Amino acid sequence: MQDSRKKFWLEKFDCFSVTGKDARKFLNGITTNNILNSENKVIKTCWLTPNGVLRSLIEINFLETNLEVIILAGDTNEIIDYFKKIIFPPDDVLVSEPFLINRIQEIDEFSSWRIYQPIFYKEEDKEFEIYKNKLTLLNSNDLKIWKVNQAIPSLDMEINGKNNPLELGLKDLIDFDKGCYLGQETMSKIKNVSSLKQEIRIWKSFDSNLNLEVEDKNLYINSSKDISVGKITSFSKSDSQIKGLAMIKRKYLEEGSYFFSEIFGKIIINKSVGSIFL
Repeated sequence: MQDSRKKFWLEKFDCFSVTGKDARKFLNGITTNNILNSENKVIKTCWLTPNGVLRSLIEINFLETNLEVIILAGDTNEIIDYFKKIIFPPDDVLVSEPFLINRIQEIDEFSSWRIYQPIFYKEEDKEFEIYKNKLTLLNSNDLKIWKVNQAIPSLDMEINGKNNPLELGLKDLIDFDKGCYLGQETMSKIKNVSSLKQEIRIWKSFDSNLNLEVEDKNLYINSSKDISVGKITSFSKSDSQIKGLAMIKRKYLEEGSYFFSEIFGKIIINKSVGSIFL
């Protein structure tokens, strides 16, 4: 039996297989982490635009005969279409159609989600239901709050065609020594000159009278709204609190931990459990 005090994250994700003798080399050339020399069975990595903007957060599960690409955040069809387009005729690489996979991972409140290795079950695996029923699983709302605390980015929120993985606290998913990959030149430039303009932060609202109809996503240095210090990207509401993620301009991070939102009132910002900054 599992220890009942341990909590687990269970979620279905899109997945596809990459097979062939050139599969590792192929994925290594278009994602940020080192796929060729990984000693882990599962590796987390990013897919970027040529300009270094995050397009997808993915995991790669190393199996005996193929690699499984799990889309943690991103547009699955966009990724598969792109991967298929850049396979050269001499490459021994085949990309499958997408399918759903059940991903299970132990979690805690004080450690980054990236320190625990997940396990995967396909929909047809008979062992899945037996295993799942032994676990203490986070419900959907608690999972949303936990993901906020971890600053796990979401498509169309933090992954919005503007933010790079260093701004999103994903520095440890980038191998700066492995050589060429999509977006590599921009990542190296940012790292070498430490030129981040903004960083992701979690925020918590203290205001009980929220104006959720307001569309102003900006954060300000005070209630006078004199200076915009950043922008809210997402939020999650529970019975006891409202938390969210925001991109904060780096030059204001030392101004204090309290800012103002027209929607959420006075808020406090903190670094997340799961983010690593330059």
